[in-house]
Amino acid sequence: MASLGLGGLGASARRKSVPSRNAAVERRNLITVCRFSVKTLIDRSCFETIDDSSPEFNNFAAILEQILSHRLKGQITWFGYESTRSFWDYIRVACRKVSHNCICSIENMENVGSSRAKGRAWIRVALMEKHLSEYISTALRDFKTTRRFYEDGAIVLGEEANMLAGMLLGLNAIDFSFCLKGKGLDGTFPAVIDYTPYLKFIQSSDSISSDEEELRTVGSSGSEGSTPENIVPPVIVDENIWYNKCKRVEQKYRLALEQKGYLEELVRLRENQLSESVSQNKLLLQRIEDMDLAHKMEKEQLEYIIMELQDQLGADREQVLFRVRWEPEDREFPFGLKV
Repeated sequence: MASLGLGGLGASARRKSVPSRNAAVERRNLITVCRFSVKTLIDRSCFETIDDSSPEFNNFAAILEQILSHRLKGQITWFGYESTRSFWDYIRVACRKVSHNCICSIENMENVGSSRAKGRAWIRVALMEKHLSEYISTALRDFKTTRRFYEDGAIVLGEEANMLAGMLLGLNAIDFSFCLKGKGLDGTFPAVIDYTPYLKFIQSSDSISSDEEELRTVGSSGSEGSTPENIVPPVIVDENIWYNKCKRVEQKYRLALEQKGYLEELVRLRENQLSESVSQNKLLLQRIEDMDLAHKMEKEQLEYIIMELQDQLGADREQVLFRVRWEPEDREFPFGLKV
């Protein structure tokens, strides 16, 4: 009986761990494919302009839309029913604090009606303004609003949210060009991610060497009854090995180049922030010095006024004493009264 009870507890624990594992895998998949999508966008921007016709951008927009819609709470109606909600409802509230934001402009667009279409227009405008990372960072810092719009386990409420803003920072180096009246803003259908560009099998060097050994073994064992045409020449195998090595080196070089561009953009951003902080600090110091000088002048004026009042008070006191000393003691008033 005890073993059955322990087995039941273990099964229930496994059942509880399955949803949490699935949620973690879903979050990890979306963040990983978003990182790949940003890299492909940066790579493609070196050769052509990124616009609505670019499949790399369409895939990135679909990924970002699904990340911002992950575990988004529905809206409760007057009748108690829960209606679907778009991530734009969260963005337009959480990004109001961004200076010179485009929220009001998108709200007033005539050709964009649905909430989903406005969210897609916001992604395009933010990319053209090179402020997408700033919008996301500002929204994530407003934890109270984020908590109000999203359920537990959402990407924007987890540790992955910190990676998202830094990941999108590299897109500031790309010049985007979008038409805000195109079919890409159609909010009728949900966005679908195309995973095929990121599904690539790379054979490891150990696997290649094992295949090579296997080919040698098969060739040596069947050399007596086989013809020369059935034996794989070692030169072709060597060429395949070098080709795979070159591909790996090329991928590492591209990755290093993308990381270099990302770090350079990050350094430029930090330098701009540092220069702004230095200028603000100078302004504050100048303001403090001006206030200190004004306080000193005001203090001197008050001290001068106090000295004048003291002198005047002393003069009035002497005049009163003089009058009291020299005036007659008996003073006659009307009606025969005396003092």
